[in-house]
Amino acid sequence: QVQLVESGGGLVQAGGSLRLSCAASGRTLNNYAMAWFRQAPGKERELVTVISRSGGSIYYVDPVKGRFTISRDNAKNTVYLQMNSLKPEDTAVYYCAASGRNNAYTAQSYDYWGQGTQVTVSS
Repeated sequence: QVQLVESGGGLVQAGGSLRLSCAASGRTLNNYAMAWFRQAPGKERELVTVISRSGGSIYYVDPVKGRFTISRDNAKNTVYLQMNSLKPEDTAVYYCAASGRNNAYTAQSYDYWGQGTQVTVSS
């Protein structure tokens, strides 16, 4: 079992930055691809970004490319999401997730989830 705990969310003005963290316990994250998803009110949960087990392969959805950066520190068992130039449409609950599969781009591919952290961007 892997337990994931997100932190770092909050209220920020448009154009601002936040850094989310996802700390894991129970098992090392070395064997898992990691992702950040988000869910806005009234919308389905959507993928934001994925990082491979080694960190050598990273995928971003188009709306966040150039603004968000995912990284991982396997020694600290932690994954990060640096979010810059935030927009009101980035407002959502952000979840980190772990998958034992390669090429995991759907929520169904992920085995473990955190409880989520709220990000609110004001205009």
